[in-house]
Amino acid sequence: MKNEISVGPAGWVKLVDTMPQTDLDLAVVQAARTSNGAGSKGLESDTSLIRYLMRHKHTSPFEMVEFKFHLKMPIFVARQWMRHRMASINEYSARYAAVPDECAIPRITDIRTQSHVNKQGSDLLDFPGDEAYLFVDQMKLIYKQAYLAYTQALKAGVAREQARMLLPQNMYTEFYWKIDLHNLLNFLKLRMDRHAQKEIQDFAKACHELISPLVPITIKAFEDYVLKAVTLSHPDTVCLRIMLESESTLEEIGKKQGLSKTEIAELETKFRKLCINPYAIKPQNKKREDI
Repeated sequence: MKNEISVGPAGWVKLVDTMPQTDLDLAVVQAARTSNGAGSKGLESDTSLIRYLMRHKHTSPFEMVEFKFHLKMPIFVARQWMRHRMASINEYSARYAAVPDECAIPRITDIRTQSHVNKQGSDLLDFPGDEAYLFVDQMKLIYKQAYLAYTQALKAGVAREQARMLLPQNMYTEFYWKIDLHNLLNFLKLRMDRHAQKEIQDFAKACHELISPLVPITIKAFEDYVLKAVTLSHPDTVCLRIMLESESTLEEIGKKQGLSKTEIAELETKFRKLCINPYAIKPQNKKREDI
């Protein structure tokens, strides 16, 4: 079974250990049925239970399964990764050892423009060629100069903990990362989302690919009820009801309900995921009960 996936120019994700080492879905079932002392009741019953737990957000049984990864990624990705605090981490230290001569340089086709909608995001559009080439060339030049200055500082006797200040954020780092299944699924929901930075999406998708064969029932439930699900808030359902009963536009209804422009845009996206065209809904003849 695959336990390592390469990501980017020199990065990778390795699954080095699990707890328990076998029957990981069964461990979830056993934890859930501990109150009555029962374990497995067969594949059909166990599958139904796991899907019930996922659907109703009974999370503690999923915390009984743990994964330990060894990851290698650029520092700017690792700093986002480590914001997810429900995990144990031990990272390569540039205080104790010299930093290897490895740096993540993106391809020209991977250069993105700043998003005009999401202040912290980017868009993969037709980026002007000259600007993209210049950006990558400057990155290569700065990296070479920085790493040369770093190695010269080490040779001159400057402490490693200070010499590392010269290095850019796209240098690689390594770390071990141990996390339980519940918190890993929360992480994957956030970091595989299309709004997450592309580079961290790639590493998160690698984690997802590695664990999927080990907890297939849980992953299927996660994909059905969380990852690919569409959640409607109370204001969302009110707007949908009003749209079905009137000829007002989604924007008009949203404003009357006190929704911001962002909330209205997000609601439109939800409707389209549900194959509902918010501009083609015709009012119903009969009034519906309040939702």
